[in-house]
Amino acid sequence: MAIPHRIDLALVVSAAAALGGCTPAQAQPGAAPPVEVGVITLEPQSVALSTDLPGRTNAVLVADVRPQVSGLLLKRIFTEGADVRAGQPLYQIDPATYQAAYDTAVATLAHNRAALMTADAKVARYKPLADARAVSRQEYDDAIAASGEALADIATAKASIEQARINLAYTRVNAPISGRIGRSSVTPGALVTAGQTSALATVTQLDPIYVDVTQPATTLLRLRRELADGQLQTSGADQAKVKLLLEDGSIYPLPGVLQFSDVTVDEGTGTVLLRAIFPNPDHLLLPGLYVRAELQEGTNDHALLVPQQAVSHNTHGDPTALVVGPDGKVELRTLVTDRTVGRDWVVTRGLAAGDRIIVDGLQKVTPGAVVRTIDARAPALDAPGK
Repeated sequence: MAIPHRIDLALVVSAAAALGGCTPAQAQPGAAPPVEVGVITLEPQSVALSTDLPGRTNAVLVADVRPQVSGLLLKRIFTEGADVRAGQPLYQIDPATYQAAYDTAVATLAHNRAALMTADAKVARYKPLADARAVSRQEYDDAIAASGEALADIATAKASIEQARINLAYTRVNAPISGRIGRSSVTPGALVTAGQTSALATVTQLDPIYVDVTQPATTLLRLRRELADGQLQTSGADQAKVKLLLEDGSIYPLPGVLQFSDVTVDEGTGTVLLRAIFPNPDHLLLPGLYVRAELQEGTNDHALLVPQQAVSHNTHGDPTALVVGPDGKVELRTLVTDRTVGRDWVVTRGLAAGDRIIVDGLQKVTPGAVVRTIDARAPALDAPGK
């Protein structure tokens, strides 16, 4: 009866030995094939850089319409909200008193001219008499002085006529600039005064129109430093284009041009004012409208673009990427990114040209693992702007 037990024990020992011999071979790390991942090889690219900034529209020209003479307003000669031309009549002030002043000045001039004729005739008569000592020298001198006073009175009368003519012309209030006129603050029958603080109406030029945006001073300093170092190529003062995104999310169809950058920094906000000018033939842009402007900063001829799906963040919030080294091992790199361009990050530190970045199969690998790479070509890798 003991023989079968020995046979069973031998079978168990043999089976255990067989299993034990297989375990070491399967547990060896090098036995499993390397994980396959998709990579891209970084190459420097030429990228147009831009900045999205908030701003507001402002009119190029704004003029308040105010009376320059006092009087009763007879009529309004424009339609509220219409386009007006410079010099176009807008209001008519009662001209009666100013017409009377003009007529008085004209009559005074005629009187003074008649007085000059009398004085000149008296001088002409007294001259030979004074030479013959028929009249005294004093009388002759008084006649000459009277002629001079008559000339001065004529000059004064001419000035009075010009002043009266100007005041009479001011009774018709004209548009100071071309543009669109708003509502009228007065109606016919109102009494207006010269130099009053309240405007009768306001004329605003809408085409072209300004867009004022603010940019952090630190960003402006960085751009100037990159231009000085040759990292950026400027587009030139006359080619710095600006695109506009309206408040409802639509894109304004006409591009603008950056006109100037302010020379001072706002002490409260630490920002610099930038002004762009846009054509506005259809008057779609109105003053005070909130917009977002995309300013073209320049061109980076050596930009390294990494697809966004290849970039993650560590526990500190720093951007990271997995790079395959020359030996096929995966290493984790901490990056410094500047901005997004399309669907890519612009990386300024942590990567170099020729690095192989894992873009597919990120969930299957960890730093230190040995991988097999294939070339990944996806639409996200296309250079933006093409």
